Amino acid sequence: MNNKYGIIEQEKSQFPVRKLLVVPHIESDLIVSFPSFGPDNYEINLKEMQKTYSHPLTGKQIRFRPATTSESISAVAYDFKNIAKPKIFDPRWLQAGYTVKTQDGVFTNTQLTDESQLKQMLDSFEKVNGIYLGKQGFAFAPYESFERGIQEADTFVQGGLARALEHTPEKIAPKLKEIASPEFYNLGVDVWGFGDVKEPILRIASLNSYRNLDGGGLNVGGDWDDDYGGFAFGVLDKSRSDVLEK
Repeated sequence: MNNKYGIIEQEKSQFPVRKLLVVPHIESDLIVSFPSFGPDNYEINLKEMQKTYSHPLTGKQIRFRPATTSESISAVAYDFKNIAKPKIFDPRWLQAGYTVKTQDGVFTNTQLTDESQLKQMLDSFEKVNGIYLGKQGFAFAPYESFERGIQEADTFVQGGLARALEHTPEKIAPKLKEIASPEFYNLGVDVWGFGDVKEPILRIASLNSYRNLDGGGLNVGGDWDDDYGGFAFGVLDKSRSDVLEK
């Protein structure tokens, strides 16, 4: 009997199947976990995303790495109204990535808290429109480059913190502009937890919604530690996955 004919079925997945979300990001598409990991504290979410999963179409092994702040912002900006706002921002908050607050400003996507190492890293950054941009999502926003407290969305997205989080050389942070739109947040943006410090402090940049009798606003928090539950995105790790194409 010729057994080359018949039904071809996908072999049962060896690992848990994880859906994927493809979103536009800077110069190329970005593939992230869907839904995001959580709600849990950031350390647990990071451990979960680094486990082995199965591709939803091929069954091949896939793994994830932590998203940078700019990658996290690209992930939530896609169809924000229907996905991230009701499922992440309204009930909890987005754990966008690590930041380090220093005496002079805020570093993004680093866990270094040694002053000399941070200054050495800053030497390799390029200054663009008042902020400093490095490779791999690293950035630095001096305090004088952005406002703190409640402010209009346009003020926030033109500020250095928004542009550093989004890692853009432009004069505005375009995806944060979409997210902070008055369509979603008529009360503007509250930038809090980015006060001056005496020595570098590691924190998690977090974004979520707040509401009162007058409407809603966007919180951009810089003082979250790892004791609070939220959601975090994992980026498909191409170097540690068997198959990436559909």
